[in-house]
Amino acid sequence: MSSSLDTREAAGAPALLTNCGGIGFHNPVLTASGTFGYGQEFDALCSLRSLGGLVTKGISPSPRLGNPPPRICETAAGMLNSIGLENVGVEAFAREKLPFLRACGTRVLVNFFGTTFDEYVDCGARLAALDGVDGLEMNVSCPNIKAGGIEFGRDPSVLSDLVKACRAVIRKPLWVKLTPNTSDIVALARACADNGADAVSIINTITGMAIDVRTRRPKIATVFGGLSGPAIKPVALRMVYQVYRAKIGIPICGIGGIQDGNDAIEFLLAGASCVQVGTQSFVDPASAERIIREMEDYCRAQGVIDVRELVGGLAISQ
Repeated sequence: MSSSLDTREAAGAPALLTNCGGIGFHNPVLTASGTFGYGQEFDALCSLRSLGGLVTKGISPSPRLGNPPPRICETAAGMLNSIGLENVGVEAFAREKLPFLRACGTRVLVNFFGTTFDEYVDCGARLAALDGVDGLEMNVSCPNIKAGGIEFGRDPSVLSDLVKACRAVIRKPLWVKLTPNTSDIVALARACADNGADAVSIINTITGMAIDVRTRRPKIATVFGGLSGPAIKPVALRMVYQVYRAKIGIPICGIGGIQDGNDAIEFLLAGASCVQVGTQSFVDPASAERIIREMEDYCRAQGVIDVRELVGGLAISQ
């Protein structure tokens, strides 16, 4: 824990310590996969030690080049991306990226994925065996080629089998990042809880598209992309609340359009135990660090002694 955090605690600041999915964090603010690189890219831009944790880019068994450009564009209150999960692969991650992460001073979760059951299991097992990895976050918004291209995370039955298979080889905390492109987010979350997941991350990006009216062409090469940013926050909050209210038995990490401390507090009130800051890091690379301070200021102003008091604290009129 950083000296600045120690100083604030000594001064009687609200307690920001929390636990989610078997991992203890010195505050509830993490950075989201795909928006914070491998961590080192932001080392000179914010204090990594001040963060509750960081989630790496998604890692696959072998390196991936990703999709052709253009693969990112700005939209109203957000952005679309179709990066194609470009990453260095497990071996290069362990050799080139992990040494820095081991010494970065915060919790490290590694996001991972595959295109088949076997790839998921292999990738998860290899990453879980690495020293310096505090936990894994499984991205299930990937097409299951053997099932005709359906996303692993959109069918509760398929998702159940996948989580169970990965749980069998992963001893470290296992979180599952859920797609919002579903009619029943609770069924997906319950499938994870019932098959050994330690937490669910809600939500991933929403499928969308954008058109350049001058060229009459899609703004990104793959036509469809993942919408993120403030535009998706109401959807993310709703899904977090739905899953929390369903009492599935495991905690929630809330993700989607968090710009400031009040946004993060909203997610806690809806039922999240911690949050991840994503697209805002492109606007302000130090935003997660700022959001921690703003949450602390909120707690002090509201007389909240322990931030965990806020989780699920939404007041609903009867």
